[in-house]
Amino acid sequence: MTRKKRDTATQGWFADLVVDNFALAFDTLRANKLRSGLTILGVVIGVGTVMAMATIVKGIGDQIVRTVEIAGPSTFYVVKVFSQTPVNPDRLPAWIRIRPDLSEREAQRIRQIPGVHYAAIWGQAFGRIEFQGVRTQNGVITGADDGFTEIQGGELTAGRWFARSELTRGSAVVVLHEDYAGKVFGQIDPIGRTVRLSGRPAEVIGIYHPPGNIFAPPGSANVAIIPFRMLDHQFTYDKTNALFIPVKPKEGASVAAIQEEVIVAMREMRGLRPGAQNSFDVITQDQVLDVFNKLTGAFFLVMIVLSSVALLVGGIGVMAIMMVSVTNRTREIGVRKAIGATRREILLQFLIEAATLTGIGGVLGILMGLGLAKLVTAILKVDSPVPFGITMIAVAVSVGIGIVFGLLPARRAARLDPIEALRYE
Repeated sequence: MTRKKRDTATQGWFADLVVDNFALAFDTLRANKLRSGLTILGVVIGVGTVMAMATIVKGIGDQIVRTVEIAGPSTFYVVKVFSQTPVNPDRLPAWIRIRPDLSEREAQRIRQIPGVHYAAIWGQAFGRIEFQGVRTQNGVITGADDGFTEIQGGELTAGRWFARSELTRGSAVVVLHEDYAGKVFGQIDPIGRTVRLSGRPAEVIGIYHPPGNIFAPPGSANVAIIPFRMLDHQFTYDKTNALFIPVKPKEGASVAAIQEEVIVAMREMRGLRPGAQNSFDVITQDQVLDVFNKLTGAFFLVMIVLSSVALLVGGIGVMAIMMVSVTNRTREIGVRKAIGATRREILLQFLIEAATLTGIGGVLGILMGLGLAKLVTAILKVDSPVPFGITMIAVAVSVGIGIVFGLLPARRAARLDPIEALRYE
């Protein structure tokens, strides 16, 4: 027999052996359903947690990136203070308290810079929409102007945006988010009707349809857009965290140069001397994404650690159960060895059995994780593509845990003396 034929025969024998051992492993699992189920529970929880978090974070990340693309990568924001951790407006540190609030005059000055396409002052407050006893949940009421879609995208599906006179006077008019308009009005045409925004009356003049890919979890959607001066005169809002000036440079303008001009204009208006620190901050889209990546990165790291603990517990459970299995099947091992089974074949049998246990746990964990992620992202109204790379890694890790933690009991089984094993009762 040639070497090539010998190699082919060896490969065929090994493949048959693996298939037989998989069949034997499934027979063992079916015979011990409760024990097998409890063994793989830790693996299911660990893999499921990783898959759920990976899918949710990926979906939200993609939505935020697309939202940034709507505003344009060149858009930036002037704010009172930029902090990567939330700032309590009721307990501000001294260095923030001494900073003046942003003003309409500053937004107007920025708008006069030749390279600026759009700039306006916006503010946000939380409130409900109410009409004839029907109320929505709390959402964001944004004070802006008729250039709202320049930054947020979307379009009007009915009515109109604010007239210049309404913006100047701060008239009680409102453009409603179409989903929230449908909740309070039903089949009634809302245009021209009067709603109450946190108890304040306003006439509905338009219905806004947001872009489908904007990231807006419950409680943070723009339920209503009103003139900024109406917000400023009638609402109480956080002027530290919820007041900002979006700035969009003209197409082809140097973003860095426009940012420098904005900083110079702001410093001049505030009378800051050369060498004095800015009493405001400028945030770019890259900084927004960087903050998001840091937050989700830390959150994902915690989930990985917790999942690793669950996988470790599952692995120890596999090792313990396989040890018990080796003891209970000592006579079976003796019979196999007596009829010619080698140590390698016995070792492979128990390794495949352990890998099958954790492999099934991995598949169930993936299904559970994806199901949970779909549920969460459906509630958040976020698209969540399946992360195929992490799915493959999860399967490999779960099978690897079975091999690693199954190695000790498999070696114990392979080293059993066949004579002593046949005598075992």
